[in-house]
Amino acid sequence: MKNKDKYILAIDLGTSGPKTALISVYGEVVDSEFKDTPVILLPDGGAEQDPQGWWNAIMFTSKKVLSKNLVSPENIVAVSVTSQWSGTVPVDQGGKQLMNAIIWMDCRGSEEVKEILKGPLKIEGYPLFKMMTWLKLTGGAPAKSGKDPLCHILWLKKNCPDIYNKTYKFLEPKDYINLRFTGKFAATYDSILLHWVTDNRDPSHVVYNDKLLKMAGIERAKLPDLIQAMDILGPVKKEVAAQLGLKPGTPVIGGTPDVPSAGVGSGAVRDYEGHLYIGTSSWISAHVPFKKTDIFHSFGSFPSPVPGRYLILCEQECAGKCLTWLRDNVLYHKDELMMEEKAQDIFKVLDKIVARVPAGANNIIFTPWLYGERSPVDDCNIRASLFNLSLENTREDILRAVFEGVAFNSKWLLDSVEKFMRRPFQYLNFIGGGANSDVWSQIIADVLNRKIRQVKDPIYSNARGAAFLASISLKYITLEDIPQYIKIKAEYTPNPANRKIYDEVFAEFLNHYKTQKKACARLNKQAS
Repeated sequence: MKNKDKYILAIDLGTSGPKTALISVYGEVVDSEFKDTPVILLPDGGAEQDPQGWWNAIMFTSKKVLSKNLVSPENIVAVSVTSQWSGTVPVDQGGKQLMNAIIWMDCRGSEEVKEILKGPLKIEGYPLFKMMTWLKLTGGAPAKSGKDPLCHILWLKKNCPDIYNKTYKFLEPKDYINLRFTGKFAATYDSILLHWVTDNRDPSHVVYNDKLLKMAGIERAKLPDLIQAMDILGPVKKEVAAQLGLKPGTPVIGGTPDVPSAGVGSGAVRDYEGHLYIGTSSWISAHVPFKKTDIFHSFGSFPSPVPGRYLILCEQECAGKCLTWLRDNVLYHKDELMMEEKAQDIFKVLDKIVARVPAGANNIIFTPWLYGERSPVDDCNIRASLFNLSLENTREDILRAVFEGVAFNSKWLLDSVEKFMRRPFQYLNFIGGGANSDVWSQIIADVLNRKIRQVKDPIYSNARGAAFLASISLKYITLEDIPQYIKIKAEYTPNPANRKIYDEVFAEFLNHYKTQKKACARLNKQAS
């Protein structure tokens, strides 16, 4: 391959921090570095991060990976950013942040969004006329949970008017990082989606809509201009290139948020070819040849970073996060009861333990709603539980129940996604940190009753997707080439011996949500 020595500096800004990687134009990962960035959780439902902390961590990881001299700067042909989605960074005209970023977990805007949802003839809590307008033009509508950027902005407008008035542009996390790289204010057709103010009927030409802006109650001037994900935004600023050791003029492409990026990096790029992601959060997605919305399960198909294509977008709040919660707050909580050091790789230990517990976790059910849920129900009040514990259960049973609970939640979403597509998946490409677990891969295959293809190096799927978009933009590859560059580590087929127990437990999983949702709403002091 004549271009085998061409590379992309791909930055994947997750909630836990940025992973910066050097990836060839064919998706081969040369090296990467990671640095964590803290999340600030507030008692009023707020969730924030420091954008300067993001940038410092990105500069640190970029310098570190580039300083190894594994790739000549002359052969780094682009910078491409993917990031957590549904966040809001208010910046002034000079590009300076005016406060912490409000991130995707923040639900403080749930009260403010009620104001724009006022109206007669409501369907699922939405006024009929407004809902029809949103669905027709955007394909969706603002989440009642208050977690969309539109809700963040409305919350700021009411509660922090000084910051709102000083804001020149409200930016998504990915678009803020692009601003730091290039000095240019812009959003992409996909990153702007969750503001619900764009006409998405032509996925190749997304535009702001005056009627939607008026319904939302925000000013067009405070939102960035739009480009496509594979458009070149501009060159890296001279001072940034000099700090990193990049060649002057290295282009930065528009990029895309994490969910669309994973849709490319998973290798499942053909219509109806799906992928399952389990990281901090989780989702099931696929490209489809139509624009459509499932208002009852809070997802739909929306413009993909690939021009002219639609991608199913949905998200479940907590997946792999459940394991870190288990590690940090149960198994290795730093109190007087547990003072020994953590195991170096606790997750491999968990895999070993879980593998020896029978399917069904001896009748324990874990529900992974540690921070509410988005799809297939939009419910910011629901909370996690360990259900049906008895004196006979052990810590091993609880560990298995957590793994299975995330899988049951994925099955809940899978059923709705397949009905949406009007066909079952033949298989799902499994990506994200969860896909490093062989035992979890088998549990998911058994629970979903679908073949699971474990993608090799699954934690790089978002960064790989960002690299592929840059590679397509610069014409090193085409979209159709991508599947041949994705390596499958292993395939897992459903074990028929576990079918009966998992079907029975899944039915109780669904019943548990129905019986607990009102109690959780009361306990969390918000309307259900």
